[in-house]
Parts: sequence; C-alpha cells; structure tokens
Amino acid sequence: MQTLVCSTPGSFAWENREKPVAKKGHAIIRIKRIGICGTDLHAFQGTQPFFNYPRVLGHELSGVLEEVDPATGFTVGEAVTFIPYLHCGSCIACRREKPNCCANINVCGVHIDGGMTEYYQVPEDALVHGQGLGFDSLALVEPLAIGAHGIRRAAVEPGEFVLVIGAGPIGIGTMELARIAGAQVIAMDISESRLAFCREQLGIQHTIVAGKPDAVRQLAEITGGDMATVVIDATGNLRAINDGIQYLAHGGRYVLIGLQKEAFSFSHPEFHKRESTLMSSRNATREDFDLVIDNIRNGHIKPETYITHRSTFDQAPQEFASWLNPATGVIKAMIEVK
Repeated sequence: MQTLVCSTPGSFAWENREKPVAKKGHAIIRIKRIGICGTDLHAFQGTQPFFNYPRVLGHELSGVLEEVDPATGFTVGEAVTFIPYLHCGSCIACRREKPNCCANINVCGVHIDGGMTEYYQVPEDALVHGQGLGFDSLALVEPLAIGAHGIRRAAVEPGEFVLVIGAGPIGIGTMELARIAGAQVIAMDISESRLAFCREQLGIQHTIVAGKPDAVRQLAEITGGDMATVVIDATGNLRAINDGIQYLAHGGRYVLIGLQKEAFSFSHPEFHKRESTLMSSRNATREDFDLVIDNIRNGHIKPETYITHRSTFDQAPQEFASWLNPATGVIKAMIEVK
C-alpha cells in the first residue's frame, strides 16, 4: 500500500508498505479522506513539539471499515472516523477520565505514524460511528472536537463574550461551538480574508484585525468596556499568546488551545489583578466527538464549507507546501484517497 512519509522537515517520500494485519482488539480502516491541520503543517515546517522524523502524518481521518469484530457493534463496510489520541488507560489522567491528556499518550501522526496511507489499523475502542455523515464531514469531526473541548474547558455560559484569537480551522471550530453554547463570539485574526469568512460563512458579528493599535479599544467597545470573559488562543503563535492577556476581563478565563515550542510570558500584575484563570485544552474526548456529530447531523455545523482546497493522494506532496502560504486563501485542505 502507498504511504506518504514526512522524512525530514520540508520533505515527503513515498513508501510501499505492507497492508496491516489486524491485531486482537484492532480494526482496519480503508482511508478515504485526510484533513490537513496545523499540526501537519507545523510538522512539515519543523516547528511541531512532541515530534520526531521520519513520520507519517495525518490524524483527521475518515474511511470504510475493512476488518472489525462484529461484537463491537461496528460492521465491515461502515463509514467511520476514530479518536486519534491513543491512551494507556492506567495513568492518573486516564483514571480520572481525562484520556485526552494521558501521561503516556500516543497521538496518531505525531507520536506514532498517522493515516497518510491507504489502510490504517486503530484500536476498536477508538472507533466512532459515521451516523450517516459523508467522508468530508467525518474527517472534520476531530478538529471540531478540539474546539468543543476548549469551550467545555472554559465552561462557556450563554450571553458572555468569547474572544477567539486565530481564524484557522481550529479557531473556526471553536467559534462554532462557542456560538452553539450561546456565547457572543468575537473573532480575531491578522487575515482580513479569514475574518470575512467568519462573517459570511459563520455569521460572526464581531471581528477584529489582530495587531492593530486600536484592537483593545475595539474589543472594549464591543463588550461595553468589560472586555472578554473568555479569551481562547487558537493560533499557537507566541506573540499572540503573550498578548492575549490584555483582552481578558477581570475574573476571566484564558484558554490555550494553540501550541508552540517556546516559553510564553505576560505581566504578572496584569494577570493577578484580574484574578485570571489560565488553562490549556489538549485534544478532545468521546463526549466532544459525540457533541460535534450531533451538531453536524442537526445542521448547526456545516463543516464542508471550511474546505477551500482539495488534492488527490497522488498529488498531495506537490500541493502540500502551497497550503502553508496564506496568499492561497486556504482554510481547510482535504486529501481524497481512492
């Protein structure tokens, strides 16, 4: 089977590997869609933490079950996605029902090889029923679940102002789930075109261009002087993370979904005087996956609208570098596997 390997930063190589043979407790998926996210792009750039080369990328996946134990309730030929954060089940996080931050976690496409291949083996307990969704939507459940988890971490309440910094796929999904939670959502990004997408496709009323001298003033005007009670960074950009505290209301929560390699810092007095809550949000849980699927099925989220670029599996190595260029207008790239 054809497998695409990120051999070194900036370089892909094709390998012809043996089709996996299902181990006990595992299923085989014939991959149909591979969504490209920031993790994949950062890995290609060489800026992804927790990463070693060579590595097969890809964790936003959907496909058809080729082999599965029928006792699981899944059937051969069924369209599925899966939870790509493989946990140990015995560490302190797992015992406290937080498998998304397992101490021994293996994230597909990061710690272990991912799904840029024709057939992929996964634990049966990670499988997620397709519930009638198409392959595009199923591949996008995972990034939307990241946003769902961040909103749940923040305990977003109806009516409060939630500022999401970063209008990439993770930020967009976070905005969608904040809206569904009843928040008044504010989008911030350096890209005017991405902010236009938020207004036109997501119905986000309030948008702010990041880095402008009047960004703080604009936020104050939108919130009646209160600022945002929840600020969520979905950029993984060090400057954006460091600057985020200035947008936070007194008593507010600052949630870091985005990830980068360096140490972040901000003024202790500014953080302290607000009695701020700082938290990270890592990966997602089955509860988040289920919430996203429910909202796609009832029409509250239309993930196909995020897809701006497509590629066949064969052409993916030639197209991949272009998805790093903001000038291409990429929001979400999707690879189609025959």
